[in-house]
Amino acid sequence: MITTDSAEDLVGFYVNGVWEKHRGHGTVPITNPATGTVVAEVCYASGADVDRAVRTAHEAFLKWRDVPVVDRVQVLYRFKALMEEHAGEVASILTRENGKTAEDAKMEVRRGIQMVEVACGMPTLMMGDSLNDVAREIDCKTLRQPIGVCVGITPFNFPAMVPMWMYPFAIASGNTFVLKPSEKVPLTPTRIIDLLGQAGLPPGVLNLIHGGKETVDALLHHPLVRAVSFVGSTPVAKYIYSTSAAQGKRVQALGGAKNHLVVMPDADMPKTVEAIIGSAFGAAGERCLAGSVLVPVGEAAGPLLDLLAKRTEAMVVGDGSQAGIEMGPLVTSDHCKRVAGYIEKGVAEGATPLVDGRRQKSASGGFFLGPTIFDHVTPDMTIAKEEIFGPVLSVIRVETLDDAIKLVNRSPFGNATSIFTSNGKAAREYSSRIEVGMVGINVGVAAPMAFFPFAGWKNSFFGDLHAHGKDAVAFYTEQKVIMSRWF
Repeated sequence: MITTDSAEDLVGFYVNGVWEKHRGHGTVPITNPATGTVVAEVCYASGADVDRAVRTAHEAFLKWRDVPVVDRVQVLYRFKALMEEHAGEVASILTRENGKTAEDAKMEVRRGIQMVEVACGMPTLMMGDSLNDVAREIDCKTLRQPIGVCVGITPFNFPAMVPMWMYPFAIASGNTFVLKPSEKVPLTPTRIIDLLGQAGLPPGVLNLIHGGKETVDALLHHPLVRAVSFVGSTPVAKYIYSTSAAQGKRVQALGGAKNHLVVMPDADMPKTVEAIIGSAFGAAGERCLAGSVLVPVGEAAGPLLDLLAKRTEAMVVGDGSQAGIEMGPLVTSDHCKRVAGYIEKGVAEGATPLVDGRRQKSASGGFFLGPTIFDHVTPDMTIAKEEIFGPVLSVIRVETLDDAIKLVNRSPFGNATSIFTSNGKAAREYSSRIEVGMVGINVGVAAPMAFFPFAGWKNSFFGDLHAHGKDAVAFYTEQKVIMSRWF
């Protein structure tokens, strides 16, 4: 049963540089996943609220686009300093509403700060090209200009980092922004945007609203919205992409995943096991880069699974805010039940549970499910095909590297994969032939740094320009070509 603690508050909107709180269009509770208690309520935006936020952003754009880029990034430099100063506080808020461990939360905040660092380089990143005398007495140059009001719709699993994949690049490019974060975790982006306001961002350049599908649809259909960035499940990503693109909006929609971890017999098994643990069970498996299918090749299976099962059973699961915890709870009660349902499905379809996370109990009332490993999974089983988004690892044994490559390439997803080996030829062949956008070699989570793109393929991404890196600069700007002759 959900109870309410004394810290209950109302999380509102940030529009035109002003914080607003009202219950007019309804509220939704925010729970601490480790205890099940309600820590706050979040306001939902009406269609009128969305229209007001977008129009405010558009009015701000007409002024912000003319601010020199070297002045725009000064705000981000101050914002970065404030984020550094308050990183521990932001991480604590993140753990409280999301459930991930304190260490995971700190690393997420650090990744977000790195996005700001890269966006501070916008005076260089936005540079165009020029060439004199492309024809007799004619010169040519290209330049990049901002596109207008941009929207970000972000998920619950990275409430600090994922929004920062978007708005630092957008506003540094001269655009304005409306952020609609997950209603499950609004406290983290609220505190971060408060810091951005303190850094001196002009009113209306970044606006924050909350809500569900009605709010999202109002954003997607608004005529003043020029670009939409989304991270979430594949079905919703497809909807965001098709709805927005049909109206001529620019879209980057990052979807779900089913990431494979391939282990060769010559891999360093102890180090590989630690990488697998971090990949499959870090953040309770609630991330699109989580390794969810383990593929031992040939004789790798025996020694790998022996070590992995022992290490998994020894993992410490509990309240992520406490010291020594290796895995926290899942984000909500409903999601915890959903993941447990996948474990039941795996048993029913004939997979062998090496470690059963359903045995994990908690007296705190939180949404806990221990790490789970299934052996002898076949590619046609539900747990091998569908994105579970929880701490469940399915083991599919294969005989050769070629078999592993064929298995991974049959997946409709193409977000990330990793191979563990001491053989450079095997690593090169795998990374060359695999039809996946992000590849790790002896790296459990192939997450690119801020200056490289987050390059999912197939049903893991809809659009043509990816998040952060150089792709973000291209996504948030229009390129103009100018031909000139002087008489």
